[in-house]
Amino acid sequence: MHPNILDLYNIANKPSRKIIGLMSGTSLDGLDIALCTISGAGMHTRVVLDHFTTVAYPLAFKEKVLSIFSKQNISLAQLTVLHPWIAIQHAQMVKDSLLSWNVLPIEVDIIASHGQTIFHAPKSLHPNDEFGTATLQIGDGDHIATGTGIITISDFRQKHIAAGGEGAPLAIYGDYLLCSHATENRVLLNIGGIANFTYLPANGKLNQVFSTDTGPGNTLMDAYIRMHFDGISYDKDAQIARQGTIHTELVNLLKKDSFFFLPYPKTIGPELFNLEYLTKALLKMGIVLSDQDMMASLNRFTAETIAEAIQNNVPSNISFKIYVSGGGMHNSLLMDHLNSLLPNASIASSIEIGIHPDAKEAILFALLANEAVAGSPLLAGGHSTKVPTTMGKISFPH
Repeated sequence: MHPNILDLYNIANKPSRKIIGLMSGTSLDGLDIALCTISGAGMHTRVVLDHFTTVAYPLAFKEKVLSIFSKQNISLAQLTVLHPWIAIQHAQMVKDSLLSWNVLPIEVDIIASHGQTIFHAPKSLHPNDEFGTATLQIGDGDHIATGTGIITISDFRQKHIAAGGEGAPLAIYGDYLLCSHATENRVLLNIGGIANFTYLPANGKLNQVFSTDTGPGNTLMDAYIRMHFDGISYDKDAQIARQGTIHTELVNLLKKDSFFFLPYPKTIGPELFNLEYLTKALLKMGIVLSDQDMMASLNRFTAETIAEAIQNNVPSNISFKIYVSGGGMHNSLLMDHLNSLLPNASIASSIEIGIHPDAKEAILFALLANEAVAGSPLLAGGHSTKVPTTMGKISFPH
């Protein structure tokens, strides 16, 4: 047996594994690094978050990624060189974090890397009938493995698409394995750049679980802030939005995009919900709004599209609890809107069920890597009705 395969076999048979989950979202805040101890697999999975940090991206890093991010026309040379470059940066961030935690790389069994999404093209939203759903994440797994000396599993979304899914949202797996409850109906809402949720009916089976993107999370608000305010990248605690007045007509026009009329489950990215999308709406209405009114309106637009997606997919005759994670959870005005729009639900941080709200997505990828090595095939698709599949590509360090 090849020594690399033997190493992987031994890791799979350990009673527990040390796995680092890496997540770099569309908001480009930084790299989330979650060091987890994971025992078991499937419904017997247990996760302990040993350490967590977010390494903020310097401006130069963001500018490099934004030069090719969610754009129709880019430099192929820039795309090509950024693929390994991002991985090298991520590898160094992992090594620095391990050093700060007094953890040796040899103590870590696996790195699970999401990579950096550059473009997401679900079949429902691209014009070419010849092609299916596609997505592209960069940050090469081989470079991370070589740079850290740790087996790396990456590029999870491709197998999901190959098996009949849309490559997102993948939260359904972690939500079901870690957060199912015998008596409580739960909605696990993650508000990152894009918002998505998983509905977990009480005592439900996997084929009853539902997951979908809802539309923009922080992406439009953050993009507007970056464009109009020097030196800040988001509206901290909605301080700007709270000074404005909601323009209801603009909110209603933004909600008329065809995406919102597509059947569930569905996926989307900043390829649609960007400043061009907003500018077209403003030109159509012939209005100019203050920055404060614009942020108030975008905040409300985000809240309404999240709430309406939940209302359209969770039975109206039940009570349920929403556990929120992601950067949007820290937007107090957004949370106020959701509380008023969803009177059937009570809303809390995912920390109440033992999931660090900022670490959740990084933990998810650690869990997917654990399933790839020590578990069994999972089901793809928003309704979990597709063929079972194991996600991720394995890169050995040597």
